[in-house]
Amino acid sequence: MATNSQNLSSAMKNRSEAEKSLDRGFIWLTKIFAFAIAATLLWIALQVAIGAWPAIQKFGAEFLANSTWNPVNDNYGVLPQIYGTLVSSFIGLLIAVPIGVGTAILLSENFLPSKVRLVLVFSVELLAAIPSVVYGVWGIFVLIPILTDLGKWLNSYFGWLPIFSTPPTGPGMLPAGIILAIMTLPIITALSRDALISVPPSLRQAAVGLGATRWETILKVLVPAAFSGIVSAVMLALGRAMGETMAVTMLIGNSNNISASLLAPANTISSLLANQFSEASGLQVAALMYAALVLFFLTLVVNILAELVVLRVKRV
Repeated sequence: MATNSQNLSSAMKNRSEAEKSLDRGFIWLTKIFAFAIAATLLWIALQVAIGAWPAIQKFGAEFLANSTWNPVNDNYGVLPQIYGTLVSSFIGLLIAVPIGVGTAILLSENFLPSKVRLVLVFSVELLAAIPSVVYGVWGIFVLIPILTDLGKWLNSYFGWLPIFSTPPTGPGMLPAGIILAIMTLPIITALSRDALISVPPSLRQAAVGLGATRWETILKVLVPAAFSGIVSAVMLALGRAMGETMAVTMLIGNSNNISASLLAPANTISSLLANQFSEASGLQVAALMYAALVLFFLTLVVNILAELVVLRVKRV
């Protein structure tokens, strides 16, 4: 072992100045790229904040609590859009996370023949390649008719529950949440599978050696070991869900109202921007930029919370 260390040290000393300069240049190049990403992020945030400044000056924090969006009277608020963004994303993750993590476990373990696993992995990756507008069209012509019939039944028998208290009208919160679940499922599955595969085999062998069953090894050893990667996958999927525009715009109903019912139409910040930015002028443009800044901030907060959760788990 000492001989190997001495040989390595000798090789490092015998390197030419050109090789050392190349290494230093590569290190500086990677640093420049890393700082360029951070600078780009700050630049985008600054430009959005500058564009939103007139609306920030006029509405302040009231913009977050106001439910009115009236371009005629220049009265703007994004409370319904914030609500719709958070609830639709929550519905999507509520469906996608257990299915995605379960599929990742299925694909990372030897439950299926290798050829079948290969087909399933390809199918998951293909889902991620489908354009969002295709999901939207499929949702309009396939998903909404199914959910409308289901919503009528839910409203008839469970209408006393606030989440089913309104009759379905077609587009609404539930179709948007389900389409977000389908769109985020490939992200959660693929990244969670990579995290599970990257767990050292020694952990599995140690658990089996101590007498753990296969499922005990998976649930009590492999999943906790890959937890940080799974959380990263979920947070990336949440960012995709909160920022998704086209499919959600086509399915959510674009109604600037807050309703506890999942069968009622709603709106999101991304849909608001997509629907109104092309025809906006004056203070409305600043209000839309303010809404974009709010979405930017929500995404930032979610990612910070995810990092805190991962750090807390690592300490435990």
